[in-house]
Amino acid sequence: MKFLDQRVKTPRRVMGARRPPVSQGPLTPPRRLIFLITLAFVVSYVDRGNLATAGPLLSEELKLSPTELGTLLSAFYLAYASAMVPAGWLADRYGAKQVLGFGVALWSGATLLTGLAGGFTAILALRLLLGLGESGVFPSGSKLVRSSVDTTRIGIANGFISFGYQIGPAIGTLVGGLLMARFGWRGTFVLFGVLSLLWLVPWSRVKVHEVTTRQGIATAHVPPFRAILRQRALWGTAIGIFGGNYSFFFVLAWLPTYLVKARGLSMDAMATIASPAYALSAVMAVIGGLGIDHWVRRGGSVNAAHKGLLAIYYMVALVTMVGMALLPIGGSIACLYAYNFFGGLASPCIYGPSQIFAGPGATGRWVGVQNMCGNLSGILAPALTGVLVDASGSYVSAFVIAGLTSVVALVGWIFVMPPVSPISWQAVAARSCGEELPPDNPSDSPP
Repeated sequence: MKFLDQRVKTPRRVMGARRPPVSQGPLTPPRRLIFLITLAFVVSYVDRGNLATAGPLLSEELKLSPTELGTLLSAFYLAYASAMVPAGWLADRYGAKQVLGFGVALWSGATLLTGLAGGFTAILALRLLLGLGESGVFPSGSKLVRSSVDTTRIGIANGFISFGYQIGPAIGTLVGGLLMARFGWRGTFVLFGVLSLLWLVPWSRVKVHEVTTRQGIATAHVPPFRAILRQRALWGTAIGIFGGNYSFFFVLAWLPTYLVKARGLSMDAMATIASPAYALSAVMAVIGGLGIDHWVRRGGSVNAAHKGLLAIYYMVALVTMVGMALLPIGGSIACLYAYNFFGGLASPCIYGPSQIFAGPGATGRWVGVQNMCGNLSGILAPALTGVLVDASGSYVSAFVIAGLTSVVALVGWIFVMPPVSPISWQAVAARSCGEELPPDNPSDSPP
């Protein structure tokens, strides 16, 4: 990961503004920082996905209907989406390192306690706590990337982070599924909760330089929240991620139960089929990130790279969702793998444009709003699927809806989101109040 070792230049100071404090001692190298952030995403997606993996066992032990299981799966996203904007604000205000560390501690404890929970109500409360803890991972991770990695390396940095949240479900489904099949779901939750807490040990030694809103940096680099909310680009990314996340969360939440209940697979067979599909997506995320950076460094358009990959992915998603429901088991699994192949390839494009648009001083809040909208799908998809399965006894309508939401994603990413390039917050401020501001930081220019 040597190619990540190029830091973003520190924004130039405005006369009268205080210089951001720099941690004592050398800063953590970008490659180590990205590794730990990636590992946090792995932990996050293992812990949030455990309930989906345990779905067949948990629903049998606690006598849960599909609607009740869907409610538990959606509860995480209710808290997660609701806390996303405050988490982004906290990351921009006080620093992403602190917000991410606190979040990992909170969600690890919730994971551990779920293994000790006695019933539906207790698990529901812990899923809400899990969502609250994990709400900071995307805003904080994106801010740290934008603050520590040069713009010409944002693609691969996001590729590794995408690898983390794609490989997390693979690890959780395979390891968790095999452990649950042999030792039960309760002990598996306790074990994963304890292992997640260990991440805090290396994170406590991380030293980063962050631009935060409480440090008095010029509005040319740290715009007010209202200025961020007025950007068409923000709402393009928000609509795009809302539409695209529906199928992602639908598969993440219901694939294990679908393969076991509707396709007749054992827990072991489900784990060995679903896990490699997630792993494929993770590998393709790294390849996609490398490809974007290579394209840009050779003079290719940043906008074409991101929008092109997103357009291909969501057209494929439209077809493969329907194919997974209607084709025989072999064709259904082939569609699952095609969906994950292209989804992984395009995954660095989900947050790369936002980091470029927003810059180091606004990425936390921008991604907080974007991800809040995206995770409304996480609330909707699991719960609606449970209701549809209860009503029809089939998953076909659920898969069709998941496919159609890809059209919404295409509208947001391709038609609403403008060409990808850094927003001049200096110009935005000048238009709104007529003040003369210092020039933008050269490091925020398009690569």
